[in-house]
Amino acid sequence: MAGYAHPEYLVETGWLADHLGDPGLRLFDCSVDIAYTPGQGSTIRNGRDAYLAGHIPGAAFIDMLDEFADTAAPTRFMLPARDQFVRQAGAYGIGDGLRVVLYNRGPTWWSTRMWWNLKAHGFDNAAVLNGGLDAWIAEGRAVETGERRYPAQGFTSRWRPGLIVGKDAVLDAIADPAAVLINGLSRELHSGEQVNYGRPGHIKRSVNVPARELLDDSLRFRPADELRAAFAPVKAMEAKRVVTYCGGGISATTDLFALALLGHPGVQLYDASLVEWGRDDSLPMETGA
Repeated sequence: MAGYAHPEYLVETGWLADHLGDPGLRLFDCSVDIAYTPGQGSTIRNGRDAYLAGHIPGAAFIDMLDEFADTAAPTRFMLPARDQFVRQAGAYGIGDGLRVVLYNRGPTWWSTRMWWNLKAHGFDNAAVLNGGLDAWIAEGRAVETGERRYPAQGFTSRWRPGLIVGKDAVLDAIADPAAVLINGLSRELHSGEQVNYGRPGHIKRSVNVPARELLDDSLRFRPADELRAAFAPVKAMEAKRVVTYCGGGISATTDLFALALLGHPGVQLYDASLVEWGRDDSLPMETGA
């Protein structure tokens, strides 16, 4: 973790193995299963069944699709209302004085999304397991079956305005030469070669840093110098303000998490992302690299 401005945002598998019995640790599996079939769209469900079949010992499951999302919103995955988030976080056992570690199966963006949700509510004692469940299993570490739960806590929200934003803030960023808009989706989706979100291409003036390219083959975050090199062509670290987006505000959190690791103080998430923007013809989009 040398070179990260905030190495405390990540924990390694060895550290977690040594601290599984800590009474102040709250470990959560944030996995979501998404299967995409060309021409038929995506099938999305929470990862509870896979969690029950095998998870890191002591981990509880977080339902990112229903309990930590606004199910009444016209776009999926949106941050829920403040009172709902407070109620759910407390029921899951998250509270002051506790250390939260988050992981998921596959690329890390479901755990980075939950990390950013907590950050937006002023909870700073959370970290992401580097490499997630895939790295844990690849090292031959033990898993357990069944379900774990933590005692309920009183969760206090210390809301930080501006960490999660809507389309008006994105329109402002388009007009602001000091801001950088980053699309965390694949290069094919960014260019418009592939279309998943209503219209081809990307938000006007946005640049592409695919979230998956910030992770190595083991799904761990790349070293600090490689992350800086990934963001250097788009001058993200020099920008006063960075807004990240993707399809539904999930993989974009891997970009903002990487920028936060490097110490960028002005990162924002466009929550509804292209699920909203791509279907509104009044909002400007472009194609090409």
